Amino acid sequence: MHIVILGCGRVGSTLAHTLEDMGHTVAVIDQDPDAFRRLRPATAQAAVRGVGHDRDVLAAAGIATASAFAAVSSGDNSNIISARVARETFGVENVVARIYDPRRAEVYQRLGIPTVGTVHWTADTILRRLVPGSAGLDVGPLWRDPSGTLVMTEAPVTADWVDHRVERLEAAAQVRVAYVVRGGEILLPRGDEALRAGDVLHVLVRAADAQGLRARLGARDGERQGR
Repeated sequence: MHIVILGCGRVGSTLAHTLEDMGHTVAVIDQDPDAFRRLRPATAQAAVRGVGHDRDVLAAAGIATASAFAAVSSGDNSNIISARVARETFGVENVVARIYDPRRAEVYQRLGIPTVGTVHWTADTILRRLVPGSAGLDVGPLWRDPSGTLVMTEAPVTADWVDHRVERLEAAAQVRVAYVVRGGEILLPRGDEALRAGDVLHVLVRAADAQGLRARLGARDGERQGR
């Protein structure tokens, strides 16, 4: 499929080359022609100089036939405006925007524009690795659906839940276990799968029920049945 990328920095150029290696066609937009030096010669041939919310620039990049649009320039306003034009004017189905301000990111998620909040996401990810099982559930979610209804976060299995079944934890904590990281491998657990020490859960929960999630995942209800 054809994909248009706004921004030819390190992220945009890497994304372009990766997508091409996957067999897709790519057009990269940037205001600075020197930025196109990051691209392979063949990729640079399809580069378009200009701003991402200019309809003529988008048209020159092939937005009319694009299946996806990624706005990864260095400006929040440019990214979100361009993403909205791609979706609302040209009807591109898959659109994502990089947003540095986490407050803006949440607003645009609710407007139906998937966002990647770079600074906030990076800080959260590092914090989870620095203090696993401590502050990990007090930082922002790993993922939030565009409507803001559902979030995903991660948490290590505590001693209270070792040897208990996934379905029991789901019922007690009011979550759905999306997957488990066990020994460096990803496991899609069945309901009767027994949790083990060292497991890291990636759970989905309604945003409205996210408060207190750490406490619910940290302790079972005292019953030992259902192991």
